Amino acid sequence: MATVTASHIVSRSSLVSSHGSEIKANLTQIGSRSQTMSHSGLRSLNMADKLQMRAQAFARKSVKKAYATGNDNSGKIVCLQGGMTVIFVATEVAPWSKTGGLGDVIGGLPPAMAARGHRVMTISPRFDQYKDAWDTHLSVQIQVGDRVETVRYFHCYKRGVDRVFVDHPMFLEKVWGKTGSKIYGPTAGEDYQDNQLRFSLFCLAALEAPRVLSLDSSKGFSGPYGEDVVFVANDWHTALLPCYLKSLYQSRGIFMNAKVAFCIHNIAYQGRFAFSDFSLLNLPDRFKSSFDFMDGYDKPVKGRKLNWLKAGILESHMVFTVSPYYAQELVSGVEKGVELDSYIRKTGITGITNGMDVQEWNPATDKYTSIKYDITTVSYAKPLLKEALQSEVGLPVDRDIPVIGFIGRLEEQKGSDILAAAIPMLVKYNVQIIVLGTGKKYMEKQIAELEKEYPDKVRGVALFNVPLAHMIISGADYMIIPSRFEPCGLIQLHAMRYGTVLPQHLLLFR
Repeated sequence: MATVTASHIVSRSSLVSSHGSEIKANLTQIGSRSQTMSHSGLRSLNMADKLQMRAQAFARKSVKKAYATGNDNSGKIVCLQGGMTVIFVATEVAPWSKTGGLGDVIGGLPPAMAARGHRVMTISPRFDQYKDAWDTHLSVQIQVGDRVETVRYFHCYKRGVDRVFVDHPMFLEKVWGKTGSKIYGPTAGEDYQDNQLRFSLFCLAALEAPRVLSLDSSKGFSGPYGEDVVFVANDWHTALLPCYLKSLYQSRGIFMNAKVAFCIHNIAYQGRFAFSDFSLLNLPDRFKSSFDFMDGYDKPVKGRKLNWLKAGILESHMVFTVSPYYAQELVSGVEKGVELDSYIRKTGITGITNGMDVQEWNPATDKYTSIKYDITTVSYAKPLLKEALQSEVGLPVDRDIPVIGFIGRLEEQKGSDILAAAIPMLVKYNVQIIVLGTGKKYMEKQIAELEKEYPDKVRGVALFNVPLAHMIISGADYMIIPSRFEPCGLIQLHAMRYGTVLPQHLLLFR
């Protein structure tokens, strides 16, 4: 076992990686049209095609410009000939860990980028005993708060991507065997008390990984990732990454060409903590203003707070989100920007249309469905898949009954309460409704009570169940999306690919 030591980060190897700024490749493989708009510092584009064109245009100059950014000296993230080195840092990565769309994106986007010639790594916590990830036998000591912790790295190589998992009891012991629902807290809506320490440890370990790991699984790449890197940080849990990059590395002449692109998947989750906890982060006082935040709420404490997401926005080299429309919403005002709209207008934001993993979500090859189909056989296959779905969840099997599916977290954002109130009206019609998702306990209880009241019409499955999600997408006639807001909406993309209708209005919601 190799152990590396240093004064905050005890590691002395020089391997780094970079993630290119081609951040959200359109995985639908249907050249969607790029959109551009200007709105209070807003920049939007459709990823794959736009970046490919830019790369080709700048190839003659030996440098390919990937994005213009707003708050560093060089003002740009560049892609050298031969592709970029890209490191995605996120708390979820499907299929290993997932509570929603974040896991899907980190599972599907990196292979798409690797297929375009980039060297790509993902770094996530090791929440479970993943059978396909092996111990690298390398450990690093990291100072978190007032103590030094040892982390290990596990690794596997799949679909052209180095998948790295940070191993520490703060991740594994809390979640082991329950990855689908216990990543952030013991129950939905309740956080672990040490989440600040957990995710600051994760950010520090993520910065060390490309320096200490020499990976050679790929035929095209081997050895250190190097220091010309772009880290793609995702949501508030990784917001300390640009702060530590500047304070612990670039201040010592390390990672001098590295950049951080920060992706907001859902601005409703911000990582707000007591301001008095700033000392736990081991950051210089000059970063206090980036975290400083006031709101009108009493949780976790009343008054002045730390806001991790605010710091991630202000300290990163660029900020982007999962669709052009959501980018526009985030700068539109306090309500949709959830009190961070003014900071996003200051930095600017790029909206890049989300994509899905077309290898996993492919009706012609889906490993979770009993019948495969494409556009020529969909009308034959879907009635049979509906019958299989009805049988699986215990509803009366009848291909003539319309089946409405819902997949998502049971919480206010997803409109689960709206759906629960609507079901008694919907079942007056000859329909069946299948709800799949976990979340707030009272919402899970609402769905369970509706199932008891309408046993031949309603089924609720409060589990993390990937096979059933595929069966619902393929077997349902309609998918219902009662969300109060959706940053992009992967369920809609999946449904359209499988020929499942997304009605603009149901009678109930008019």
